[in-house]
Amino acid sequence: MTQDPTNSPTPRKGLPALGPFFDRRTVRPVAKTRREGGLLARMRVRKKLLLLHTFFTIALGIVLLVTLRPAVNAVVREAEIEKSLTLLELARRMPGFTQTATLPPDLATGSASTRTAIGTASELSLRGSGSLDAINASGAPVRLDDSRIGPGALLFVPSTPGNPETFIALSAIVPQARTSATRLYILTFVALLTMYLLVAIAAEALVLPQSVYRPIRRMLDADDAVQQGRKDAELIPEGVIPGDELGEIMRSRNESVLKLRNQEAALNSALAKLEEVANDLKTKNHLLETAQRNLVDADRLASLGIMSAGIAHELNTPLAVIKGLTERMQTNQQGSQGQLSPADAALMLRVVGRLERLSESLLDYARVRPPRSSDTDLHTTVQEAVLLVNLDRDARDVVIVNDVPHDTRIFCDGDRMVQVFVNLIRNAVDATRSLPRQQTEPRPTIRIAAARQRLENRDLLVLRITDEGPGIAPDVLPHLFEPFVSTRLDSKGTGLGLAVADGIVREHGGLLLASNRSDRRGAMFEVLLPAQTPTAQTPNLPQPGSPANDGASL
Repeated sequence: MTQDPTNSPTPRKGLPALGPFFDRRTVRPVAKTRREGGLLARMRVRKKLLLLHTFFTIALGIVLLVTLRPAVNAVVREAEIEKSLTLLELARRMPGFTQTATLPPDLATGSASTRTAIGTASELSLRGSGSLDAINASGAPVRLDDSRIGPGALLFVPSTPGNPETFIALSAIVPQARTSATRLYILTFVALLTMYLLVAIAAEALVLPQSVYRPIRRMLDADDAVQQGRKDAELIPEGVIPGDELGEIMRSRNESVLKLRNQEAALNSALAKLEEVANDLKTKNHLLETAQRNLVDADRLASLGIMSAGIAHELNTPLAVIKGLTERMQTNQQGSQGQLSPADAALMLRVVGRLERLSESLLDYARVRPPRSSDTDLHTTVQEAVLLVNLDRDARDVVIVNDVPHDTRIFCDGDRMVQVFVNLIRNAVDATRSLPRQQTEPRPTIRIAAARQRLENRDLLVLRITDEGPGIAPDVLPHLFEPFVSTRLDSKGTGLGLAVADGIVREHGGLLLASNRSDRRGAMFEVLLPAQTPTAQTPNLPQPGSPANDGASL
């Protein structure tokens, strides 16, 4: 007998990854839940069919029994009534029966196949029209459907001298009829049992393997192929798919697998493209990093060259003056005049002062030490810088307004921040005074203000210094914080003030921005400092000497 694949003890496995793309995630098997549908839902197909077939056969037997039993009983009843009529008619025809109204001994005493009763209608419990039918039959036996002894025949014997009128009831039993009825029941049961076995064998040997078990086995094999990654066997061939409901399920499964494979192919193609793009971006990024390192090296060399040229230029002029004065002293010494004139001595003193300022600026630019920070009053620090600028510069033609609130405090190195503010205010004063103005015009204003802001999740204190000068040339603005870049045309600038200020601000974890004012003529410098206590580390900001920012946001 063909084995039922649904009885296989092999457990179902969780769905595996369907390709390189799906290998990147974990596929969890579906949790087992309580089955619904009652007893049949928890049974195998074979057991379901066996149970249904048995139930159908028993029901058919009950129906046949209920249907055949009344008819068989009626046939047996009619046969026994006919025999009773025949026996009673034979007894009536016996000589002397009408005078004595007696039955033959075998009928009078009764036997295993007959039952008799003699008496009045009330004694025989005759009901209905049976007694009247017997009286009207003129001595012939009639049917007796119901009596004390059962169905049979009834004979009326009129009264004679010495004998009252009498009823004789006879109920005969036909063993052959009852045996035939029993045999009919047995044959019916045997026929049902034979039919049950034939149907079960035919279904198990012919119908179920071809129409149920084999399609289910094909689907299970195809599912195993999907789980094992054998793509050549995961689809069920169209030629073996039946045309019933199982065939519809198999076709639907094939369509689902094809859709999954198409989606997998599309995802793998997209993944391949992404990996290709990622590799390309990685290569380009490597090239960009290499180019950036080369640009940084080139920029460093260029800055070094510019610095060297600036230093050489700044040194050449004073050295040329000193050389000329020295040669003049040598010539005068040979001519017995070895002293310098007061004018030459003053010139040499100015030149030496120029070299001294240049040396101090270079030391400030190159000095690298962490700031000695403390809690500082920013208003007082700015006011001190304003006083120093007034002492160093003639700022009578410029109004310097300190709008920094008195309660503004910050954690910084006050002395070094004074140096920053002095450089910025000094540049603003020099730039403002460089513009020609009429005496009737109001004095230009340099305004210093401070406010707290939050930029990119950082609490900052922003100090702005605005002037009413000519502004910063666009070609100078990108290089403003590079060494030896000066916008002043007099001899007071060395080109290192803004570079030094930018370095000090960065040591505090801040940023120095320069831009031209948008509302009117003039420049604006912004000092952005951390509003909270800074750490000892310097943030990832552009280093001094790199292209300066032009007012962009932090």
